[in-house]
Amino acid sequence: MSWIEKLYETYERCDGAPQFESEPLMPVCHAVQQAHIEIVIDDNGCFRSARYVQKQDTVIPATEQSAARVGIKPPPHPLCDKILYCAADYPIFGGAKDSFYADYVSLLRRWCESPYTHPKVQAVLAYVEKGTVVKDLVNEKLLLCDSSQHLLTEWNEETPPPDIFRMLSPKGGKRDQGDAFVRWRVQIPGDLIDLVSEDPNVRKNWILFDTLEHSASGLCMVSGEATRLASSHPKRLRHGADGAKLISSNDDSGYTFRGRFTRGDEACGVGFEVSQKAHNALRWLIARQSKAGKTAEQVFVSWSTGGQSIPDPWKNTAELLGDAPAGDTVELQYQGDAGQLFASRLNKLIAGYTAKLGPTQSIIVMGLDSATPGRMAIIFYRELTGSEFLARVLAWHTEHAWEQNYSRELHFWGAPAPKDIAEAAYGRRLDDKLRKCTVERLIPCIVDGEPVPRDLVESAVRRVCTRVGLKSWEWEQCLGIACSLYRGWRKKENYQMSLEESRASRDYLFGRLLAIADHLEQRALHVAGENRETNAARMMQRFADHPCSTWRNIRHALLPYEARLRSKRPALLHRLNVLIDDVMGKFQTNEFTDDGKLSGEYLLGFHCQRFALWHKPENTGEETGEL
Repeated sequence: MSWIEKLYETYERCDGAPQFESEPLMPVCHAVQQAHIEIVIDDNGCFRSARYVQKQDTVIPATEQSAARVGIKPPPHPLCDKILYCAADYPIFGGAKDSFYADYVSLLRRWCESPYTHPKVQAVLAYVEKGTVVKDLVNEKLLLCDSSQHLLTEWNEETPPPDIFRMLSPKGGKRDQGDAFVRWRVQIPGDLIDLVSEDPNVRKNWILFDTLEHSASGLCMVSGEATRLASSHPKRLRHGADGAKLISSNDDSGYTFRGRFTRGDEACGVGFEVSQKAHNALRWLIARQSKAGKTAEQVFVSWSTGGQSIPDPWKNTAELLGDAPAGDTVELQYQGDAGQLFASRLNKLIAGYTAKLGPTQSIIVMGLDSATPGRMAIIFYRELTGSEFLARVLAWHTEHAWEQNYSRELHFWGAPAPKDIAEAAYGRRLDDKLRKCTVERLIPCIVDGEPVPRDLVESAVRRVCTRVGLKSWEWEQCLGIACSLYRGWRKKENYQMSLEESRASRDYLFGRLLAIADHLEQRALHVAGENRETNAARMMQRFADHPCSTWRNIRHALLPYEARLRSKRPALLHRLNVLIDDVMGKFQTNEFTDDGKLSGEYLLGFHCQRFALWHKPENTGEETGEL
């Protein structure tokens, strides 16, 4: 139960903190619903007006059962609810579903009769007891009826459907207007907060009333105290339509326990307040986290239990450096320095987090996923100290750093994000299941410092080799990611992000040769005003499998381009030929004639040599890297 204890601790430490005033945690005994209609009444319960509400989440009072309601007769919320709950005249207007008005008004009346009532709640009760909710909304043209004064379930007109039909989800091809969710505004002279669900006094009174109605207690396995136990745990953790639960024991058939227990609390009792606060904290964390950690129904979150800001481990380095803590000043431009500025910025960023976080602060990394709509599982969980977490994030972005060229606007030195690695290894059209599995396999590489799985590295390298099957920008992105993965996977080799002229390994040298041939032909094509792929680019896949024999073909195909440069750019041709001879001279005996398959190391040599040819600072005039 460590995870729920840490979430509960996070809620206790972050609730009411000044830095979270703009995005507070949800109080206990409440739930989040997306309202469709807002009804305005006065303090006497008289109808004034109504309007549509477009995709606005509303925090509403809820009982333990209504917050997780399912089934054929779901329990009502005490204040805000659907038309079929709060409208006594719903059946009169031909409602397609059963009405739950009696249960709704009974709960609302008990609240109003308790010591914890509120004038706004009494006004809502007075209005719904008049039984004119649907009638008033029909008169306001928010709900639509046919000629028989029955609520429409289909829109067959040629005109665009009204807002209520666009907001409701179809079931069996029909939309029941009774599913429209209603929230209330009560206008009282001198009271500036007319939205009932946002009134802090209403929220406080509801919590006191709900506590009064549930006096039974048991042993909470999280806090170790005798307190009210949770019989049903919250859902809607990842988004408003999420029906999956992390804890579920409400199985009256006995199938879940297989005869070992008769009640869910015999297996493990969790306090109601602990469960509410822990789930509210998790929902709050997921909402605040960026989309970098979200893949379909799979969600990864990381947080400090004290509420301090931490670096997001699911982002690439450019996004990470863009999230520097307030007060840290970092340069925004790279200067073509092969990573020195990147290292300086990254170290400065981590140092800033270290100063604000402290070495012993508890950091939690947690992953969630659901195989079915009703059950959710924790697929990854780690507890780390602040120093451990920052050291591993720094190690990931340092060991897997490489020049990344995502687009003309996004070019940086650093490590890619897990979702980018998945696309580089399997293509941009991979299905959600494969994407989720790949991301899940990469998380331990970032958080635990484990090596990247070999099959992912080799898959990314193979996709780069099939250059003709990728668009230019996609190939450039995959090249940077493949080099990043291979460098981190073989970190003991200590590959540099700049050209290593002293490295004489066979694969690295073959990569350099391919880059020189590609550069020579590109320059010759530019001189002639042509724009097409080079022979080196087209033969890259074969070169990776049979480098020696393929190099002879590439070298022979360069002869006409050398002739073109000899007449137009003789100095450039001389420099490139000298460079080819220099690289050829570094091969050891029989290494060059070895026609065996190249490893991903040749991409490092190719990338570094290509970068060096296009960014030689001493070149001027026709010798510059500018086409």
